Amino acid sequence: MFSKSRINEPGTKAAPDSAPSKSVDSAPSFMRSAPADSVSTHVTKSKPAASVLAADLTITGNLKTTGDIVIEGVVDGDIRAHLLTVGETATIRGEIVADDIVINGRVIGRVRGLKVRLTSSAQVEGDIIHKTIAIESGAHFEGSVQRQDDPLQTNRESAKVAPAPAPQPRSEGSDIVKQAAEAKKSAAS
Repeated sequence: MFSKSRINEPGTKAAPDSAPSKSVDSAPSFMRSAPADSVSTHVTKSKPAASVLAADLTITGNLKTTGDIVIEGVVDGDIRAHLLTVGETATIRGEIVADDIVINGRVIGRVRGLKVRLTSSAQVEGDIIHKTIAIESGAHFEGSVQRQDDPLQTNRESAKVAPAPAPQPRSEGSDIVKQAAEAKKSAAS
């Protein structure tokens, strides 16, 4: 992503007039155009930039995207994304479902992700369901942690709930009660 010029490399000295100087492009390497002979034969799609919700923004409602989101403000609702970054100033009240989740701020609700990371400034109140997790020292967490191979599948609980068993006739129990009442009545007389 960043390139160093040879001037800053240890062990090399710039010779004042020994070689013709090359012009140094001050733009980062990813912004420079490639020379014609190094153009690759395949075309790559550039990934769209992450959506950023500013610190002064409050959203009431659910967010859903296949892209990346950086949240610095307040969200009252559920969030589903590919990569979710919760900033230090952010507060989320709702369920989070994402492939990658980095929490720097406050989350109140369930977190479901393949990779979940709580930084030292994170405050999470709720359950975390994950495939891999990292919790840095200093993070505040209240809830349970559960590892699952596919934590993104949200309908898992409803699929596992078995139908309630049919009520059993109470003839057996009522017979015992009747016998006990008769025994008590005969003992009293």
